[in-house]
Amino acid sequence: MGHRKQHAPKRGSLAYLPRKRAKSILARIRYWPKIEADTPRLLGFVGYKAGMTYAVMVEDRKRSPNFGKEVVRPVTVLETPPLLICGVRAYTKTPYGLKTLTEAWMENPPDELERVLTLPEKFNTAESLKKIEENLSKVSNIRVIAITQPKQTNLPKKKPDIAEIEIGGGTTQQQFEYAKSLLGKTVSPAEVFKEGQHVDVIAVSTGKGFQGPVKRWGVAILQHKGRKTKRGVATLGPWNPHRVLYTVPRAGQMGFHQRTEYNKRILKIGKDGKEITPKGGFIRYGIVRGPYILIEGSITGTEKRPIKLRYPARPPKEAPEEPPQITYISLESPQGK
Repeated sequence: MGHRKQHAPKRGSLAYLPRKRAKSILARIRYWPKIEADTPRLLGFVGYKAGMTYAVMVEDRKRSPNFGKEVVRPVTVLETPPLLICGVRAYTKTPYGLKTLTEAWMENPPDELERVLTLPEKFNTAESLKKIEENLSKVSNIRVIAITQPKQTNLPKKKPDIAEIEIGGGTTQQQFEYAKSLLGKTVSPAEVFKEGQHVDVIAVSTGKGFQGPVKRWGVAILQHKGRKTKRGVATLGPWNPHRVLYTVPRAGQMGFHQRTEYNKRILKIGKDGKEITPKGGFIRYGIVRGPYILIEGSITGTEKRPIKLRYPARPPKEAPEEPPQITYISLESPQGK
């Protein structure tokens, strides 16, 4: 740390390099957990972040000193309109990872899908499903292709978000039959998750643009008599090697990075958004119209951001099995009016 005689901690974390903008506003799930279940089920869902409020609930963690008492918890509201299952995709395992074997699409996809993909005039659904069934011995993973329905929300967008969701539990034959039964139908959040369950939240964080090293990495501001700069890094490193190391804090993109938060608890799954919308609506979002999910604590991303929920990759060892008992949810105006 230069000429200083005292120790100073490393500025900023190197765990998330490179800190560049995410490729897409819709996060990408790179890992799907293996679950033990007799019947197949979807392992994920997609919703839109509406905002935050607070709720009063009875503490049900037995090790907590407040066990059995009412506690106040911050909650995030996600609007989760039903997902439309447009396709089924089968993967086979190769030495180079998973490879698409084939896929089947629904007969008459909605017109909104044209905003995302260039669709053929006709889908041969029966033939594609037959091909998957004939090659089930080669299939290792079955996923569904689902699209969101933002027209059922208060969002000013018509273009749906498209996502792959893996099916877990049961045998490969059961997973295929389950996927075939879902093709062309809608799935609600209550069919995927249950209240009190822990989930992983994958989303793209709030973008903050191009920022300097003081805000981006937390380096110290130099003294006022310093040379040339005050909000820059004091040294770019040693003479040898003759280059600037990647560990040196530099200016650049801050925010709009994909992040995963593990084991966020679902407090409530509701059908009518009016019972959760505060007076005047959520700031920068508006009114929640349809189904919704309440998640304990804050989550990544800004309002209107698409949020992916997934079965937990590393679930907690001790967790309450019963749904939480909520006694009050604040519907006070966030504008203070």
